[in-house]
Amino acid sequence: MTPTEAGMVFLDPSAYADDDRFHEACTVLRREDPIHLVERSDFAPFHAITKHADVLEIELHPEVFRNEPRPVLSNLAADRHREENGDLLRTLIHMDDPDHKAHRGLVADWFLPKNLAKLDARLAELARRSVDRMAAMDGPYDFAREIAMQYPLQVILAILGLPESDYPRMLKLTQELFGAEDPDMGRSDEVLAGLIEVVQDFFVYFGALTEARRSEPTDDLASVIANGTIGGEPLGVMETISHYVITATAGHDTTANAMAGGLLALVEHPDQLRRLQEDPSLLPLAVDEMIRWVTPVKHFMRNAVSPYEVRGHRFEPGDAVLLSYPSANRDEDVFDDPFRFDAGRTPNKHLAFGFGVHYCLGAMLARMEMKALFSELLPRLDTIELAGRPELIKAVFVSGLKHLPITASVRPA
Repeated sequence: MTPTEAGMVFLDPSAYADDDRFHEACTVLRREDPIHLVERSDFAPFHAITKHADVLEIELHPEVFRNEPRPVLSNLAADRHREENGDLLRTLIHMDDPDHKAHRGLVADWFLPKNLAKLDARLAELARRSVDRMAAMDGPYDFAREIAMQYPLQVILAILGLPESDYPRMLKLTQELFGAEDPDMGRSDEVLAGLIEVVQDFFVYFGALTEARRSEPTDDLASVIANGTIGGEPLGVMETISHYVITATAGHDTTANAMAGGLLALVEHPDQLRRLQEDPSLLPLAVDEMIRWVTPVKHFMRNAVSPYEVRGHRFEPGDAVLLSYPSANRDEDVFDDPFRFDAGRTPNKHLAFGFGVHYCLGAMLARMEMKALFSELLPRLDTIELAGRPELIKAVFVSGLKHLPITASVRPA
C-alpha cells in the first residue's frame, strides 16, 4: 500500500468498519509520510496527521489551529451548504476561544469530580441491572445493542433530566446522526439530506424542552442549559439546542462504543480477561486500554490561521489538518507493542479524549461508567464467546461496534 492509497482511508466510511485495513494504512503513513496531503476531487485537500507527537503538538496550539470553520471532515457539497446556510449545529467542537471557554464554563461544573461522585450509587445500580439482564438471557444476543448502547444512554439522559419514555427516540436520533454514512443506520441515502432531517428533529424536541425548563426550571442539566447566559445574555436558539445535542449524543454513543469494543477485546484476548478477573485492581488501567483500543472519536479537523511548522512541514493560513486519533493511539514511538491489548498497560498516554482546551468534558464520566459495568460483570462472568461476526459502523467521525453477538454464562447477583 502506497501513502497515496493509504490516505484514502480517511475519506471512506467503510475503512473505519475494517480495523485491519485502516490500521495497515495508518502504519504506512506513520512510517513513510506522517503529515500526508490527501487530495480527492470531491473534498477540499487536507493533511492527515498520524503521529502521536504531531497530533499533540497541534492540539496544544489552538490559537494557530482553529476548529472553525470545519471541525469535522466534510465533502465539498457539505462545505458549500455550510457556507451558504451556516452550520447545522454550533456545539463546543465548532467553537474556538473566547466562545468555547464561555460555553464550556456553562456546563463544566456538572462534570467535576465532586459532582460526578454523586453518581456512584446510580452507576452501580444501572450496571447491576445490565449484568442481571445478561444473566437472564438465554441464547445468543447482541451485547452492543442490548447492553452497551442502553446503559450510558440511561446515565446521560438522566443527567439531562429527560423522561425514560424518550430514551428510544434519543438513541435512534443519535445513531442517525453519527451513523449517517452507514446504510443500516442513516436516515437517507443522501447523507447531507438525512443529517439535515435529523438535526431538525433534534431542534423540535429540544426546542420544546427549552420552553418547559424556562417556564418551570428543575435541578437537571437541561435547566442549566435552558436558563444559561453568556455575558449576561441568554443563549441563542442555535447554541441552546447544540448544547443539548452534544450532551445527549456524544455523552452516550462514544461510551457505548468503548464498552462494546472493550468487551470484544477481552473475548479476543482471554488471557487478559483472566488477568482482570484474578486482579480486579487492574480495572482502571484496563478501562483506559479499552478506550485506547477502540478510540471512538476517529478524528477532528483543525484549520491553520497563521504559519506554523510541525515535523519540518510548514503550514500556511488556510491549510486544513485531520487529527487521526486511532493512528496516534497505535504509534510505535509512544506505545510498547501498540497492537497488543494490555489490560495493565501503564503508562497509557492515549489521545482518545483529545488534549488541551478541547479535552473531552465527559472523560471522567465515561471512565466511571465503564468501571462500574466491568466491576459488576467480571466477577459474575463464567464463560463468553462470539456467536457471530462483530460489525463496525461505517462512519468517519464517531464509530464503534454496530453488532456484537455473544453467548455468555453470567451468574445471578
